[in-house]
Amino acid sequence: QVQLVESGGGLVQAGGSLRLSCAASGRTRSSYAMGWFRQAPGKEREFVATITRGGVNTYYADSVKGRFTISRDNGRNTVYLQINSLKTEDTAVYYCAAGDSAYARRFDYWGQGTQVTVSS
Repeated sequence: QVQLVESGGGLVQAGGSLRLSCAASGRTRSSYAMGWFRQAPGKEREFVATITRGGVNTYYADSVKGRFTISRDNGRNTVYLQINSLKTEDTAVYYCAAGDSAYARRFDYWGQGTQVTVSS
C-alpha cells in the first residue's frame, strides 16, 4: 500500500502561482509513476500531468501546457506541481496519484486532494 498526502493548495488571485506537493509513504521502495488530476465542482475528475518513475518523461493536458510543471524528488518520495499564471478555471480539488504508467495513466493509489481556488 502507498499513502499519498497532498499539500500546498489555497486561495490565490488569477495570475498568481502555487506549488503543490504530494508526499508518498508506505511501499515506496518500488518507484511509481506519479500524476496529478483535478476535479472542479460539478465536473468529472480530469488528467492534469504525469511523470515517469525516473522523472525523465512528463505528460500534460493541453489546458495546462506551458503553465504547469510536474517534477519529483525520489529521495524525498515527493512529487510537485508548480502552477503558474493561474486562471479561474483552474479552481478545483487537485489529487495526487501513484501507479504503474504515466503514459497510460494507470494509477492505483490516490490522495485525499488539496483545494485550489483562483479568484478573479
